Amino acid sequence: MLVTIPITDPGVSLRDALTAALVSEGEAAWLIARGGVWVNGRRVRDPDVRLPVDATVVVQRPPDGIYRDPVVTSAMIRYEDADLIALDKPIDTYVEATPWDAEGHLRAALAHFLEVRDGSAPPLHLAHRLDRDTSGVLLLSKAPDVNAALQRAFREGAVRKTYLALCAGLPAFDEIEIETGHGRGRGGVFRVFPHEEIGRALPQGGTVKAMRTRLRVVRRMDDAALACATPLTGRTHQIRLHLAFLGHPLIGDVKYGGPSTWRGVVVQHHHLHAWRLELPHPRSGTALIIESPAPTWANLPDAKTLLAR
Repeated sequence: MLVTIPITDPGVSLRDALTAALVSEGEAAWLIARGGVWVNGRRVRDPDVRLPVDATVVVQRPPDGIYRDPVVTSAMIRYEDADLIALDKPIDTYVEATPWDAEGHLRAALAHFLEVRDGSAPPLHLAHRLDRDTSGVLLLSKAPDVNAALQRAFREGAVRKTYLALCAGLPAFDEIEIETGHGRGRGGVFRVFPHEEIGRALPQGGTVKAMRTRLRVVRRMDDAALACATPLTGRTHQIRLHLAFLGHPLIGDVKYGGPSTWRGVVVQHHHLHAWRLELPHPRSGTALIIESPAPTWANLPDAKTLLAR
């Protein structure tokens, strides 16, 4: 939820401006502390800063009203060395700061964990991102001098990402590789564009970019299918968009047309899991394979055997 507050009293403090416009001084202090207050396009966390009369103050609250405070434990670490650390990301967690919250995200929680464990936290850099409700392997660097090589590996396709996806309905294909366009629609929401529109300039800025995904059905049920998904490009919401485009959105992915209930039970999040990450180590070049245990909804007692078929 976004609120814009005009400033008419020159020199008023940020705390006083928010208190005058919001419900209470306590709420104003909380919003500033969490990093949800922006002045002229910049996040401001000093309640005593003085505002010019022409300042634009924007208050951001969580869209669902929930501030998340994830906690990292040693059990979540799937791989670690001097350069890298990989976590088993849970659902319902942001991996990085959001416009409404600079504190409640997984990178900050990991920094706190390492500081307690080791006495200090290294500079952490996200190698990639996962959506709030996507679980699974999340990789970060701990050494700035490997970041360039790590990002190059992702950019040049040297990293193979394998996801498990529970989609609605029964796909007609066993295996398919799909390529379409990707970009934002007029409402700002990401959408699929026809393949022939790749490269076309969009009215709201940017161009339609190529989006390519390999999908393989590994289990069919009465009303859903478990698919193994490999994104061959790195577009936002790529697997979710392509499955919805094919008529089989993720169970629980209401944003892209997925069912909000399944087998009589309300589904609180989309069913997508980053199961496996394969990449060359950015310093040594050694092949790394990092995995996260399959979630209960995937019902895979032996994921390696099944996915090797």
